[in-house]
Amino acid sequence: MGNFLEPRQGREVRRNIYKKCQEYLDLAACKNKNEEDMEGIELVEHSVKITMSSPESELYLKSQHGIAQKDQSYAIKPEDFDPTAGHDVSRFLRQNANIVSRGQKLVEICKQILSEDGNSNTKIIVFTDGRIGAGKCAREFLFKDGIGCTYLDAEDTVEMKNKKLAWYQYADVTDEDKKRPRVLVLHFEHAAGLNLQAECNHMLLFTPLYVGVGGTSGDPVSDASTELQAIGRVFRPGQPKPKVHVYRLELLGINGEEALDSHLIRRNTDKETIQMAVNAAD
Repeated sequence: MGNFLEPRQGREVRRNIYKKCQEYLDLAACKNKNEEDMEGIELVEHSVKITMSSPESELYLKSQHGIAQKDQSYAIKPEDFDPTAGHDVSRFLRQNANIVSRGQKLVEICKQILSEDGNSNTKIIVFTDGRIGAGKCAREFLFKDGIGCTYLDAEDTVEMKNKKLAWYQYADVTDEDKKRPRVLVLHFEHAAGLNLQAECNHMLLFTPLYVGVGGTSGDPVSDASTELQAIGRVFRPGQPKPKVHVYRLELLGINGEEALDSHLIRRNTDKETIQMAVNAAD
C-alpha cells in the first residue's frame, strides 16, 4: 500500500486505490476463524417469518416511490428501482424496516430468549441498518415494551461508547450491572472489530442488508460480507456456549407471499456469494 500511495500520483487515483485496498482488507478479515478453535461451537440460524397486516401491506406497496401502481408488488426488488427515472428505493427500504409487525416480533423474540434464562444473564445483540432508520425503529419498540436497550448515540464520546460496549463484553459483577438492559442495538457499520462472544450467543438481524440506490448499484458480496462480519461478533473463537443463535426476521405479504426480505436473505446467504465474501474462491 505504501508503494501504491506515493505522493506523485493524483489525489483521485490515490483515493480509488486506497478504497480498493480497504475493500480487500475488509473481505479478507472475514477469514479470522481458526477451525480448531471453533470445534464444538454450532451456528444455529433461525428463520423468523412475519406476516404483514392489511394496513401494513398498503403502506408497503405505496412506499414503492416512482414505480407505476400496476407494477407495485410484494415481489419487487431493489434492482427494479431506476434512480435515473426518479425512483426512490430508500423510501421503500425505510418503510420495510419500520413495519410495526417487525418491531413487535423483535420484542417477542427478545422476551422469549430472556425468559428462557432464569438467572437473567443472557445478553442479546441486534444488528440494524442505521442508514434507513432501522436502529431507531428497533430501539423505540424495545423501550416501548419495557425491555429497553443499549445503543451507541451519535453524541457519545469514544469513552462512553467503549463503556457501553464493555457491558456486553464482560460478565455482570455488581447489582448495577445486572439492572442494565440486556439488549445491545448496533448498526451494520459497527460489524467489524468487536469481540462480544464471551457474554453473548444470541443475535438478531433486524432487516437483511442492502446498500445501494437501486438499479445495478447493489453489491451482494459486500452486503453478505458485512452480515458475516456482524455474525462474527459472537460466532468466533472464545465463544464459551456450544451454540450461537442467529435470528433472521423475514417480512412476508398478507397471505405469506415472498417480499423484499425474502429476496435479500436469499441473495445475502447464497453459497457462491458467501464464498466470494470470505475470499475463499480457488
